[in-house]
Amino acid sequence: MKKNVLFIQGGGEGAYAADKKLAASLQELLRSAYQVHYPMMPNEADPAYETYKTQIAKEIASLEGPIALVGHSMGGTVLLRFLTEEKVEKPITGIFLIAAPYWTAEEWFDEHKLDKNLASPSHKTPPIFLYHSRDDPVVPFTHLAMYAVKLPQPTIREFDSRGHQFENDLSEVAADILNL
Repeated sequence: MKKNVLFIQGGGEGAYAADKKLAASLQELLRSAYQVHYPMMPNEADPAYETYKTQIAKEIASLEGPIALVGHSMGGTVLLRFLTEEKVEKPITGIFLIAAPYWTAEEWFDEHKLDKNLASPSHKTPPIFLYHSRDDPVVPFTHLAMYAVKLPQPTIREFDSRGHQFENDLSEVAADILNL
């Protein structure tokens, strides 16, 4: 039986098409031992939490066995909020957040503001990996540091010149998934 990876796309017009290259990179690197599931999130141009939440719950429910959860950009933030607010019955092997914005009341969208108690979730937290590039033109690199102090012992991967789309190469994410 193949192991499952659920990849949650970012938000904004064209995000599904742009992130499809990331999901394909991950599938190619993980080879036949894994199946990367890449569902299209509803209304990507206006990514409301409630619509993403409903789709994420449906996708998780449809998968058998342990799941590695990967989120890019807005998808990472929504995925993390989902995990802090919802009870997930299936085992999660790891959480992998790529260029995820850290929403605060002062910037970005208040709807996506994360619970202040990220470091003390009500359930056992699987390993968390954070990936961000200093030259990301969409999500400031400073957001990585905000997550680093709020999340319980994340593994941090910093890059200098991979941009927001990581040059469509998720080899570091694949290596971390394979090493769990």
